[in-house]
Amino acid sequence: MKIVRLILGDQLNQNHSWFSNVNDDITYVIAEMRQETDYVKHHIQKVVAFFLAMRSFRDDLTQKGHQFIYYKLNDKNNPQDLAQIISNTIKETNAEKFEYQLPDEYRLDQQLQKICNSLTIATDSFNTEHFYTTRYELKDFYTGKKQMVMESFYRMMRKKHGIMVTNDQPEGGKWNYDQSNRNKWKGKTPIPKEKEFSKNVDKIVQMLNDKNVQTFGNIDSTGFPWPVTREECLNTLDYFCNELLPHFGDYQDAMHTDEKFLFHSRLSFAMNAKILAPKEVIKTVLDHFYDKSNDINISQVEGFVRQILGWREYMRGIYWKEMPKYKELNTLNNTNKLPEFFWTGNTKMNCLKKAIGQSLDASYAHHIQRLMVIGNFSLLTQIDPDEVDKWYLGVYIDAIEWVEITNTRGMSQFADGGIVATKPYVSSANYINKMSNYCSGCHYSHTKKIGEKACPFNSLYWNFLSDKKEHFKDNQRMNMMMALLNKMDGNKLAEIQERAAEIIKNPDAF
Repeated sequence: MKIVRLILGDQLNQNHSWFSNVNDDITYVIAEMRQETDYVKHHIQKVVAFFLAMRSFRDDLTQKGHQFIYYKLNDKNNPQDLAQIISNTIKETNAEKFEYQLPDEYRLDQQLQKICNSLTIATDSFNTEHFYTTRYELKDFYTGKKQMVMESFYRMMRKKHGIMVTNDQPEGGKWNYDQSNRNKWKGKTPIPKEKEFSKNVDKIVQMLNDKNVQTFGNIDSTGFPWPVTREECLNTLDYFCNELLPHFGDYQDAMHTDEKFLFHSRLSFAMNAKILAPKEVIKTVLDHFYDKSNDINISQVEGFVRQILGWREYMRGIYWKEMPKYKELNTLNNTNKLPEFFWTGNTKMNCLKKAIGQSLDASYAHHIQRLMVIGNFSLLTQIDPDEVDKWYLGVYIDAIEWVEITNTRGMSQFADGGIVATKPYVSSANYINKMSNYCSGCHYSHTKKIGEKACPFNSLYWNFLSDKKEHFKDNQRMNMMMALLNKMDGNKLAEIQERAAEIIKNPDAF
């Protein structure tokens, strides 16, 4: 039977069972499409990375004997329409069956179901063989439970998959070493420099320009540094384990003006494109941990495992449990516009200047920069979560909706009303000063609440609590801060609110 199999741009799993045997009756189709470049405005490095990874995937499997039809964005016979691409490939190969791997984005899942219903040949769908969980495993796990707290899910996953447990008890005596993962990096712990995978991507950049693909952000087209091939991604994993893992947990929440990556792995693109599987990443990390010659503390490893086995799988489960209505949630009724400096980095607030500037330059920021600097400011200034979603989905190289929207609309913006997070992740300048050196070089003072030199985060924080107090009156985790708000002098609060109003009205002036 002649079969056409579709591979999406984030399904680059060379170890999928589809590829265990070569069959000349099976044709794989991959396409660079305007549908995917245009559904949101992307960072140019993100588009380039996906196209490079897709082409590398095709090349590697073609060398192993698999048959591919590959549509480049500028191919004259590329209809730029997924349904038409599938139809054309079926006709070209005289296929009797169409198969695809289940997408991880709701919109593509719906689109492929519709396409299959329109075809006159047999169709079938398959698991991507990537995640630890099925789509609805989290939904089943939380059925009958009052809250979907990630920690309980994480512990179940550790036990189920036998990761860092002995007789269902955690190695080291603790399930979670988060309290040990909050150190400020002061430059005393050296960070070994990685050999970057510098590639010339002039031709792809020129193709995007020729086709008038609208992107933003910066790129060095003669020295593109991201790992996009299977070999490069495995080398990045080895570098992380050998050089960065011994201090990862200590500084995973730290931020510093001189180091944009610190001890982070830079594996999120490789994993979200499925070039690397979470199981092989965790196994490699644990092999290094259990090799006693490496002398790695358990707190470093647990913090990394929690992000992949816990948080990543949890967010995917929330996505499939709550979509499509999740995309419309705006519990706090925030409607303000995204400031212009999100596209330029031009602001006097040093933390935002550094975090956003880095995002525009590298298509990268780690989770605390995304959550407690950029996301914190977005929530405190009460920006419409639709606008925040689009920016995050576009700017980061690893951003695919299933993981972006749950982290942004959920954890960061609290637009889901507490499905993901039990309280909003907001803070004054104090937290940013505690975890970074951003405040020391800032135009504003992190200790002042009012006045021209007062850090905007301080007035915005108390103004937000006051504005949204009805939303949080029954939230026990907000009780202490609400009590402090209620004790605040009325005249002082009025001054704070007046300054916050100025910032919210014209954030680009600050």
